[in-house]
Amino acid sequence: MTVRIENQTCFFITPNGEEIRLCPDVTIITDGEKSMSAVDLDGQRIYITEAEADALTVAGAVDERRHLKATDSDSVI
Repeated sequence: MTVRIENQTCFFITPNGEEIRLCPDVTIITDGEKSMSAVDLDGQRIYITEAEADALTVAGAVDERRHLKATDSDSVI
């Protein structure tokens, strides 16, 4: 798990150590190329699971994720 939440404070594990943010200051986005949720911290993109994204929104993070639609004709979607 790359994120830990305590009392509306988010702790992100990054290659450079731990980044700490208040959850309301965090914005969750969708990386369309990787089809993953992520947060950007000081220019560094941290990829998170959907469960982590949901937990962050409950703790007050801004949810700017968007649903992606498959465009491949072989897709079952």
